[in-house]
Amino acid sequence: MNALEQLNLLCRAGFEKECAGEIMALATKHQHPGYIQTTDDSGVVRLISISAREPLYSLYENIDFGTLIFTRQWFLSMKQQIELPESDRLIPIMQYVDGLLRDTEITHISDIEFDYADTNEGKSLNKFCRQFHPHLLKAVKKAGLLQTRANGQPGWRLHLLFRDSQTVTIGLATIHNSSPVPMGIPRLKMPSQAPSRSTLKLDEAILWFLSHTQQNRLFSGNTTAVDLGAAPGGWSWQLVQRGCRVTAIDNGPMQDELMASGKVEHLKTDAFTYQPPAPVDWLVCDMAERPLHVSRLIARWFTSGYCHNAIFNLKLPMKKRYLCVEESLQMIREQLLAAGIDADIRAKQLYHDREEITVCILSL
Repeated sequence: MNALEQLNLLCRAGFEKECAGEIMALATKHQHPGYIQTTDDSGVVRLISISAREPLYSLYENIDFGTLIFTRQWFLSMKQQIELPESDRLIPIMQYVDGLLRDTEITHISDIEFDYADTNEGKSLNKFCRQFHPHLLKAVKKAGLLQTRANGQPGWRLHLLFRDSQTVTIGLATIHNSSPVPMGIPRLKMPSQAPSRSTLKLDEAILWFLSHTQQNRLFSGNTTAVDLGAAPGGWSWQLVQRGCRVTAIDNGPMQDELMASGKVEHLKTDAFTYQPPAPVDWLVCDMAERPLHVSRLIARWFTSGYCHNAIFNLKLPMKKRYLCVEESLQMIREQLLAAGIDADIRAKQLYHDREEITVCILSL
């Protein structure tokens, strides 16, 4: 694995500094020297290893991908980008892949992913990637390099990150320690009945933070939830679809069709002072308020015993966003710890998030 000296990370364009700050903090924690290469609004961050003793793969394996906040997808590679002739891209790619697998002593791969930056320029490569993918897949199969992952085997995914149709970075990621969806972008369909597009944020959050087993256990016809800042009801609608009975807190109007379901109680009161008459299974919150203000509110719900689990958004400031996230999450951890509450706290900048991150807290 010594040949893999670069870690490539995909993130939301405009959040390269936060993505870089997070991975550098982890590299420092694990005492792995390296430096960052990126440009503003590129949607791509590269960590270059300068360690002569420890392979970058050891750092990669010591970091749980699921704990990364600002990284959507990642993979290891060599430092160089490959220039491809327009006349025949397949032959040089296959030659490089053969050498890459030989150098890393990997006998086969289990999947292939085509990547590009989530920018306007990057999205223009979508058609090219869709057309080229089956040709590479056929060539890899013919060469005997693609095998179905056996139970218990780690499994490797081949990544091709295209800067344009003739420039590519080729590398590898373990399937168990990377995003299960291409480029970390889930393809969710906007429900026509939903009150707002914000429903996709909660849908994605549930799919990302909760396993299928957890979803089945934590959502049912008996599940109770409170939605703070609910209007017009995008998050309440998502909860109703999952069998919940919801108390929606907002002075604004809720969608008529959602209220007609009979599963939502709408209270026009202040979200920061409301107290439920009995503990609820879920607290959800998507309000345009200061991150620390929202974080204190969420922590108070847990320490007061008002809820068992929560999913909420933190709207980030224009500057010092990574520091703001760290301060908010640390404050929640400290308050829950002081109250003797054991909880799993995770955060992610999801695809449907904008200038924000989503946080999930599950009581253990």
